[in-house]
Amino acid sequence: GPVVIVENFDLNVKQGEFIALLGHSGCGKSTVLSMVAGLNSITQGGVALAGKEITGPGPDRGVVFQSPCLLPWMTAYENVALGVDRVFANASKSERRATVEYYLSLVGLADSMHKHPRELSLGMQQRVGLARAFALSPRMLLLDEPFGMLDSLTRMELQEVLVELLQKDGKTALMVTHDVDEALFLADRIVMMTNGPRATVGEILEIPFERPRLRADVLAHPEYYDKRERMIEFLEEWEQKKKHVAA
Repeated sequence: GPVVIVENFDLNVKQGEFIALLGHSGCGKSTVLSMVAGLNSITQGGVALAGKEITGPGPDRGVVFQSPCLLPWMTAYENVALGVDRVFANASKSERRATVEYYLSLVGLADSMHKHPRELSLGMQQRVGLARAFALSPRMLLLDEPFGMLDSLTRMELQEVLVELLQKDGKTALMVTHDVDEALFLADRIVMMTNGPRATVGEILEIPFERPRLRADVLAHPEYYDKRERMIEFLEEWEQKKKHVAA
């Protein structure tokens, strides 16, 4: 019969909240994200956003993938404008242009917006991906390990960019990550998932760090290392269970 990837996954997300999904590979994190994005069908239950059930993809959800997924024959500006022109078709051409330029400038690409992806580093390409998602003014941002392919320095820089973008409009966000420290820096709650198949919510950690967040303040917070240790313990517990089942 069919394999059940995720089962009895029940989560309410508040407006403006940042949720991080954490767990081992194969636990269904990306499956949950894809269902919220409307890219994966749901065999039982449902997903609702702002009281409306999700039945497919839509501009009310902005998605940032691990790979930048830019159209190589288009410039950074054109990649962002493609969605803006469709979603805001009733806006004037100058208004749409201003929107594209505004978000590309916010992510630090004011001087590179007319370059093609091949002329941009991987980190710069992912900045375009962030600008593209935010420029559509979605109700919710969905991030599937968006910094997973980047070196540690670029990763931290883009985490800071994301924090600044979210601070400006308080957008609701759901992010998949393997990185314990990334989850602690970005999230309001961390949803730790059990192993798959039939993965579910194992534990939810409330993160007490105030916003706006500065990395130095987060690292100096008295609860930082306690939260970090609990996350590592959870992952180790389920790693041992996986080895026991395999044996």
